[in-house]
Amino acid sequence: MSFRSICRSILFGIPIGITFLDTVGYVAKVEGISMQPALNPVAEDSDFVFLSRWAVRDYDIKRGDVISLASPKNPNQKIIKRVVALQGDVVSTMGYKSQYVKIPEGHCWIEGDHTGYTLDSNTFGPVSLGLISAKALYIVWPPERWQRLETKLPESRKPLSIGL
Repeated sequence: MSFRSICRSILFGIPIGITFLDTVGYVAKVEGISMQPALNPVAEDSDFVFLSRWAVRDYDIKRGDVISLASPKNPNQKIIKRVVALQGDVVSTMGYKSQYVKIPEGHCWIEGDHTGYTLDSNTFGPVSLGLISAKALYIVWPPERWQRLETKLPESRKPLSIGL
């Protein structure tokens, strides 16, 4: 292979790679215990998940989806949480300033699976759909944990009323 063909491969490969990461998705390390037991069931180990940007391109999220978003408290930090309620839903909160919250248009209610060990909507309220960057679809590492992430909600966290 000549130097010229290597340079040409790099010049074409980098934009294609960047476009793939920006449009389709990427793999990210999940740190912390806020999503236990679904993610990082052993505190010392970290799961790696495939985050699909494509899956949220039209803000097509459902209750129970695990999503990645910019933290409302620190926009430079990415967090991963489960969607509990969507716009129009009424949710019973756990420690938020109001016992019940109706989710405003263009927002959702997110929570970590490990209640009491998570900063989520119970701390900062409904979050804007514009903060969502990706949906976690699969655990891709470690190999013994390869699996599709389930879209599910515990019965105790289902919204009190569903918006239409």
